[in-house]
Amino acid sequence: MQSLFGANQKRRTHVTQIPPGPLSLLKIQYFQSKYATSLSHTHTVHHLSVRAITAIHPSQSMQPSVHQHVVVMRHGDRIDNFEPLWASTAARKWDPPLVEAGRVRAFCTARKLRNHLGFPIHRVVVSPFLRCLQTAYEAVSALCVVDDDPSHMSSADGVTIDPSKLKVHVEYGLCEMLNKEAIRLEIAPKDGNFEFNISDCEALLPAGTVDSAVERVYEKLPQWEETVSGARARYVQVIKALADKYPSENLLLVTHGEGVGVSVSAFLKEVTVYEVEYCAYSDLKRPIIFKEDQSFTAGDFEVLIKGQTGISLCPTSTPTDPLNQPNSV
Repeated sequence: MQSLFGANQKRRTHVTQIPPGPLSLLKIQYFQSKYATSLSHTHTVHHLSVRAITAIHPSQSMQPSVHQHVVVMRHGDRIDNFEPLWASTAARKWDPPLVEAGRVRAFCTARKLRNHLGFPIHRVVVSPFLRCLQTAYEAVSALCVVDDDPSHMSSADGVTIDPSKLKVHVEYGLCEMLNKEAIRLEIAPKDGNFEFNISDCEALLPAGTVDSAVERVYEKLPQWEETVSGARARYVQVIKALADKYPSENLLLVTHGEGVGVSVSAFLKEVTVYEVEYCAYSDLKRPIIFKEDQSFTAGDFEVLIKGQTGISLCPTSTPTDPLNQPNSV
């Protein structure tokens, strides 16, 4: 099984299941499925917008419920995809920072989320990799900004924040896939020991926002050379576990491309994610019913992809799918 995102893969990335050809101009015949109504005409796909409809059990339908959102976002532009010689002198070759454009992208994406999501973010949970920590710093700055100035493009522009608006913590389970598909062997630690100190990671986040008292889903990193399927299962587990851990909060998870792809493909069946851009994001939504004893019941996640979120997907191929037919692309 191959990863959506090869080692140090650049911003536009593709899965091998999609046949060769101009992916941005895939012409597909999209038949009726349980997730979308039929489009009987040929449709050119750039960013396919699909919504998976789910519901809680009928016996619970009369109880008051609220909705929880989990937004899963990829980090910003990493330096080693723009400066090829960076790794030759770096002490942690496998842990590149963002370029300035990546900080700007992260800040502006979070500003877009704040202005257009329609719900507040209460907690940001972040991978310990530097590019994700820096992305989270910019995202938190944009989400917590006081008197936002449209001319501000990043936290470096003198942004003032209210740190009481949300909490942030580091989660090992959101880390990069620890295998050669994501991290080239020549830059990975020879002993497979990726060293992260949580206190050092927390010091890179905005002052006053860090929740240091949390119990992490993963108390340590996965083992080096985990399988792609194992990493994908990890992302699904962590997304569900974090949502269950904070059922009354809307979450922003800052992670890696594979994690964002999985956040769509695991909860929206019969689709293939073939591209996840820097700072692309998904929006997962589920109903929560709180009981008098403080316990809760959660429905299934819906995948909401509205507008230009940076995620490109298409229906999964089947034996009768035009994607499997000659001359369909």
